[in-house]
Amino acid sequence: MQLLQLKELSKNYLTKKQVICALKNINISINENEFIVLVGPSGCGKSTILSIIGDLEKKSGGKIEFNKKNIKVGYMFQEDALLPWLNVLDNCMLGLKIQKRVTEENKNYVKSLLKKYGLESFEKSYPKELSGGMRQRVALIRTLATKPDILLLDEPFSALDYQTRITVSDDVFKIIKEEEKTAILVTHDISEAISMADKVVVLSNRPSIVKKIYDIKMDKKGLPSENRKNEKFNFYYKQIWKDLDHYEN
Repeated sequence: MQLLQLKELSKNYLTKKQVICALKNINISINENEFIVLVGPSGCGKSTILSIIGDLEKKSGGKIEFNKKNIKVGYMFQEDALLPWLNVLDNCMLGLKIQKRVTEENKNYVKSLLKKYGLESFEKSYPKELSGGMRQRVALIRTLATKPDILLLDEPFSALDYQTRITVSDDVFKIIKEEEKTAILVTHDISEAISMADKVVVLSNRPSIVKKIYDIKMDKKGLPSENRKNEKFNFYYKQIWKDLDHYEN
């Protein structure tokens, strides 16, 4: 079932001297429980698309159509943004507190997520006591606590070293799939995109358009770390690498 459509989406920025077109006629359809990844050159507007979907920025033109009433959007930023003076449980409850939705039911739901994903014994721990991977799991559970329909992930692994990044991408992917969430991820990493995505959307240099959309189809598709070894992985990598504007001015 289709959950979200971007139709002819555009975004312009006004400066003192000119109008800068960041996004031009972006068309993307996203189904329920689908994992979409946006890739493209630096500064092409990948994060801007997330900001517009999340209502953090206003679009200049086009339409965003949600095929569901009262849709909830959760946002996971580049940094985990955990508050150092709050313990794990309180950090996970933060969104609910801001929305004034702290109930016993919601608190039990958060605790069940912490237990399910191996963080139950760290409820009273503080962010400085956690590894980078654990912090990302806490950040994701905090986002899930409000029960969003769509998760927006803006390069959430970029601050991690390579080894941790692969491990955490497995963790995050597993949680999103088990919780049956729709997700849109922005990344610069082609390998990360292919290994996690149901679809990879390739964007051009600014003004950004959709150059191509790949349905990532692999036999015995599993966790991202396993998908990197799949025989189809190199095929998709070569195609997407060619589509990116690495050699254009």
